[in-house]
Amino acid sequence: MKYWLPVLAVLALAGCSSTTDMLEEIEHSSSLMPRGQTYFDLTELPSPQGAIVAAVYDFRDQTGQYKPIPSSNFSTAVPQSGTALLAKALSDSNWFIPVEREGLQNLLTERKIVRAGLNGDGGKLPQLNSAQILLEGGIVAYDTNLRTGGAGARYLGIGASTQFRVDTVTVNLRAVDIRTGRMLSNVTTTKSVLSLEVTTGVFKFIDAQELLEGEAGFTTNEPVSLSVSAAIESAVTHLIADGIWKGSWNLQNPTEQTNPVLLKYWMEAFGEKQVRKRLSIEEQV
Repeated sequence: MKYWLPVLAVLALAGCSSTTDMLEEIEHSSSLMPRGQTYFDLTELPSPQGAIVAAVYDFRDQTGQYKPIPSSNFSTAVPQSGTALLAKALSDSNWFIPVEREGLQNLLTERKIVRAGLNGDGGKLPQLNSAQILLEGGIVAYDTNLRTGGAGARYLGIGASTQFRVDTVTVNLRAVDIRTGRMLSNVTTTKSVLSLEVTTGVFKFIDAQELLEGEAGFTTNEPVSLSVSAAIESAVTHLIADGIWKGSWNLQNPTEQTNPVLLKYWMEAFGEKQVRKRLSIEEQV
């Protein structure tokens, strides 16, 4: 036991020190929202023939799900910022020009104030831009525990174990023609949310009445907000690719149909056979 006490003391101090350093780093760090492959796919699409003015009134959580107890009875399972995330994705794609509609009443109030000040000076306030398409949809599903599992082993009181859980978030996005009300495109995308826990421990009698016990581990949970953002970015990319396929909007340069990102999303949506057939027809034309 005299041998183990110094070792345990050193391990405990080292663990506390590393944990404190990590918490301080997290507490004082600040950065832009992390971006994944879906964001880079969105920004690497070929240029449009002309940017489309798009209106988004509401892109909300339609799941109605709340976090399970003991987290909270009143916290929602997914973030309520779908409209903001969608507007950001539309703007970053360079295919759409999003116009403010969620806070339209606030915008109209400010315009009234400006107009009141201009009346005396003979000025005129420009009219608001009208949209060409209306984007509808929302977060339509959040499924928990789609896959769970783990593994562990213990020998002579020393062991380790891992556990994981997979949830999924589903997003639907629709583009509607303002003039006719016709649905130009309708896509649904999903994104996995992964949670992982790794633990190690020792539970061993050093002597008849002397017990050695220790444990260490970590848990990592993929942020739901990042998963929702990725699902929305993927939906916007699929919407653009689907619209190009159907002729709802056009590329600035038709030869860019072989763009790797565009081909990847076409392959996923329509299959390799249909994509090859389309490209061969375009080459003949």
